[in-house]
Amino acid sequence: MSDPLFDHEDDAATPLTPEEREGLIPNYITLRHELNETEQIGIEEADRWAFGRRRNVLEEMFFRQLHKRMFGDTWRWAGQFRTMARNIGVDAYRIGTDLRAMFDDVAYWIEHQTYPIDEIIARYHHRLVQIHPFSNGNGCLSRLAADLLAVQVGVERFSWGRANLVEAATTRSAYVAALKAADELDFGPLFAFVRS
Repeated sequence: MSDPLFDHEDDAATPLTPEEREGLIPNYITLRHELNETEQIGIEEADRWAFGRRRNVLEEMFFRQLHKRMFGDTWRWAGQFRTMARNIGVDAYRIGTDLRAMFDDVAYWIEHQTYPIDEIIARYHHRLVQIHPFSNGNGCLSRLAADLLAVQVGVERFSWGRANLVEAATTRSAYVAALKAADELDFGPLFAFVRS
């Protein structure tokens, strides 16, 4: 069975440029499942690191550091904002500005209870995915950041369909469909998915 590394990218994954692909650190990785396994190890280590300390997830420095912790053993460009256009996300030159505006908005929503807290966290997650600040890993990063925000404000982490979204195709499809609905300002499916 074929398991190419870059020949067949997942429809929901961000395609990498040849330059970004050259940033792959482990030289033993030749198959997609090997890349997924390596990234998953970093994600799990970053999860333990992030939940083991006080943090402000509404701050660019922490956000970059979290991405670096998640993917720094896999990609040389981990923690650095993308500089190339993508099939999703804001123009690269807007990433820093849009993140700061979003962090300010979320802080305001929390302080003024603009929405129920789960809705604030789900909107935070969605907006991070929309901005798409890094070359890859934005979905995983945005889910972890949302969970960190949940704990920071005193609620339980989201369940995210109770599956590994890299491996569970049906659950991943439901997640991507919920994000696409939110892009059209229909947040209902996303609000339901995060606690499913």
